[in-house]
Amino acid sequence: MKPLNISGLVAEIPIVQGGMGVGVSLSGLAGAVAAEGGVGVISAAQIGFNTHGFFSNPFKANMEALAFHIKKAKEKALGGIVGVNIMCAVTHYAEYVKCCVENKADLIISGAGLPINLPELVKGSAVKIAPIVSSVKAASVILKLWDKKYNATADLIVVEGPKAGGHLGFSPEELESNFDFEEKIKNIFFEISHYEEKYNKKIPAIFGGGIHDKNDIEKYLQLGFSGAQIATRFVATEECDAHENFKLAYVAAKKTDAIIVKSPIGLPGRALNNEFIRKVSDGIKIEKCHGCIADCDKKTIPYCISAALINSATGKINDGLIFCGENVHKIKEISTVKKLMREFFFG
Repeated sequence: MKPLNISGLVAEIPIVQGGMGVGVSLSGLAGAVAAEGGVGVISAAQIGFNTHGFFSNPFKANMEALAFHIKKAKEKALGGIVGVNIMCAVTHYAEYVKCCVENKADLIISGAGLPINLPELVKGSAVKIAPIVSSVKAASVILKLWDKKYNATADLIVVEGPKAGGHLGFSPEELESNFDFEEKIKNIFFEISHYEEKYNKKIPAIFGGGIHDKNDIEKYLQLGFSGAQIATRFVATEECDAHENFKLAYVAAKKTDAIIVKSPIGLPGRALNNEFIRKVSDGIKIEKCHGCIADCDKKTIPYCISAALINSATGKINDGLIFCGENVHKIKEISTVKKLMREFFFG
């Protein structure tokens, strides 16, 4: 495996740990992955959930926690690369980006929508930017817009396939049809090539979704990717910030447990089929709005996604949403980041 070069930021092992929230990939996991030569990624999603004052002022708590975890992860990283995943749909998106810039995050990865104004928000800083795309259309739109409006391009492209966990950039019909996503990959590469030529630089693309082991990584490297984004495997590690109950739910998962669910933010997602999912069909009363999603209307959604994810983050998994990748059932034990990184690199 060749190192992953992100506009001068070099990860010796071309593995980007996927951002997972709420409370799953914080400074503990991100710092450990970065220290082992990969790219560690903090999830900004309701990152202050266990911070004093969160329920009275979630925005303030989230800003304080994000600054804290970036600094702590960079200390643990020992010079390694630390990124932050920020959902485009989040309330106060610009402020989250500003916090990352001020606290010297190395990279911002952004999905759950298109990060239209991200180049403007990081202008003048050393922060690298990476959109998450799941189609040729999304890659074309964001790269064309950044080029035309800001005379800028991506430093990295994350291509997420249909086997990923969390929110997915596909329609429920596409996910149910089990379509061949690999056919679309060469068209995404072709789209990226226009901007590589114009900006005279390599724009590495990494693949995420369903990657479990070295064989999976090598498959996508052979298809032309520069690296892999891996999330689910890192949950079942000692360093992961998730609650122990969350990790054990992964270890106990069967193949049929990973199902497609409808998220309140309007996107399909993949999660474990647990008691909470069965309760959702009847609707779950929303006690308090946490102001997490810009376009959320608590009168029309079946449940509060923040409350559901915070429950999981604090170990109340029967009352919580447990996002996961399609291959979660392959995880049989809790390992360490060091062991996983060696497995990914050496097999």
